[in-house]
Amino acid sequence: MSNFAIESKKMLEKEVINFERTVIVGIITQNQSEEKLTEYLDELEFLTYTAGGEVIKRFSQKLERPNPKTFLGTGKMDEISLFIKEKNISTVIFDDELSPSQQKNISKILDCKVLDRTNLILDIFAQRAETSYARTQVELAQCQYLLPRLSGMWTHLERQKGGIGLRGPGETEIETDRRIVRDRIALLKEKIKTIDKQMSVQRGNRGAMVRVALVGYTNVGKSTLMNVISKSEVFVENKLFATLDTTVRKVVIKNLPFLLSDTVGFIRKLPTQLVDSFKSTLDEVREADLLLHVVDISHPDFEEHISSVNQILQDIKSNDKPTIMVFNKIDAFKNQEIDADDLITEKTTKHYTLEEWKTTWMNNVGEKHTLFISATNKENFEEFREKVYESVRKIHITRFPYNKFLYPDYKDAVEKE
Repeated sequence: MSNFAIESKKMLEKEVINFERTVIVGIITQNQSEEKLTEYLDELEFLTYTAGGEVIKRFSQKLERPNPKTFLGTGKMDEISLFIKEKNISTVIFDDELSPSQQKNISKILDCKVLDRTNLILDIFAQRAETSYARTQVELAQCQYLLPRLSGMWTHLERQKGGIGLRGPGETEIETDRRIVRDRIALLKEKIKTIDKQMSVQRGNRGAMVRVALVGYTNVGKSTLMNVISKSEVFVENKLFATLDTTVRKVVIKNLPFLLSDTVGFIRKLPTQLVDSFKSTLDEVREADLLLHVVDISHPDFEEHISSVNQILQDIKSNDKPTIMVFNKIDAFKNQEIDADDLITEKTTKHYTLEEWKTTWMNNVGEKHTLFISATNKENFEEFREKVYESVRKIHITRFPYNKFLYPDYKDAVEKE
């Protein structure tokens, strides 16, 4: 076989990805029903897949409160331990954040890699960080997560310092490691301060143009929408946290210019370390004049996604900004149906049609503030452009009253064309 034929064969053969064999674990408590846990574990499974893992089995246990030593009861721990040995599992992922002592104890019992939801999200962020800025933010979050979890079995960080004279009298290896991590955190915070200054200068240089920010849960189609509006190529993938770096594009609708930014997606139980280290990325949201809150209406838990996003907007003091709710993926929306002869099943929100949804609380948001679109199929896209144009124009003419005649009503602008 010639070299050319061999190379061609290699190119044609699909890349084989070795997924890590994992199991995921959650608990049912007074605050978290079995149904809620199933939703969380579905999301955790998607997170695991995004990070490069394959979920072999799910474990759950009913508890009043997590066991302070091992999170789960001893019987359930033995069951998981046996399954790990039989099925050759390399990683166990818990849906809730484990305390440093719990993580240490569980690792000893199961004798394999033990992660929690926070650790998993940090790992995905580390894989996805492209720019130096995103990498710095992720490393800071990882170091803050790591600091209380250093233990004697610690595999060493690359020592920035070390050597003669730097180890205190009787200072143990673990304390030296802690000092290295603390120094690293201080260094990263300084680096982020410097980049923040540069970015605030960049934002200042954009002048008084109206700024619009896309916000929403992860994987709702913000980047797809960004591509369609701005006719640019922003990275899109059906995985969680495909976008980490904020992308800003100048967009023009009917000769009215504005800046549109695509921000990092939010998620339930978002690690506090990430909110802290991504404060500057969220500055794009803070400084926006208008928010487009994108919602994946085809997702069964979209109402909870909305409240998670609203909570984070409240945390960063951006919940009072003018907002348009953009219900995306209407092409994928499917409601559960009740058979005509079924007299037992009670109708819930899961059975609502799109038209029925529109008559619920969505009606109270106001017609001017809600949109139902499909970014992929460009469905209802003209209505979307009109609403965004009118909202941006309203802000623009208060800022530049003398420009009012340049930007007529959307319908008038269409007629002129």
